[in-house]
Amino acid sequence: MSENDNKCEDQKLKCLRLFRALDSETRLEMLQHLFEDEKHVSELARELGISVPVAAKHVNILEAANLVERNVFGKTHVLELNNKNVASSLDVLAPIKNIEVEKGTNLLDILKTVSTIETKTLRDKEHVISTNGEKGFFIYEVNGEFSDKTVQNFVVTKDSNIVWKKLEPVAKLRMNIKVKE
Repeated sequence: MSENDNKCEDQKLKCLRLFRALDSETRLEMLQHLFEDEKHVSELARELGISVPVAAKHVNILEAANLVERNVFGKTHVLELNNKNVASSLDVLAPIKNIEVEKGTNLLDILKTVSTIETKTLRDKEHVISTNGEKGFFIYEVNGEFSDKTVQNFVVTKDSNIVWKKLEPVAKLRMNIKVKE
């Protein structure tokens, strides 16, 4: 099995774990409670009205999907939301394109071969404003690291894994506000 096949299998496994983790009302409620604050497994079980063993089984599934982290202090298990992975977990749903290019090709030219790209020039720099008809702000990672270069200034010199991302608004806080009369 090639390295690329291994990566595809890893992606499939991550995707299956994510869907399994999110395919439960109880686990979704657990994530909601953990979004507010870290909690002991027993506290989480009590808040959800389930037994500790049942809560622990659900937590194991959330851990396998890398959505929560468990910190162990003696016999006490404290859970916290893995904020970084909750948002990036959906990255496994992005299609993978295998592309071969000449050394020195810039990222903008590569993007144009796999997507319909719309650009706009601002201050003598070309910025991608739409990918496949979807308007927004876009960023990219090269081998897991964000790049500070524009798409036309980033030149591929070696085999790389590039992830093209649309910046999406993700709720960091929800507020129910009541106005006093």
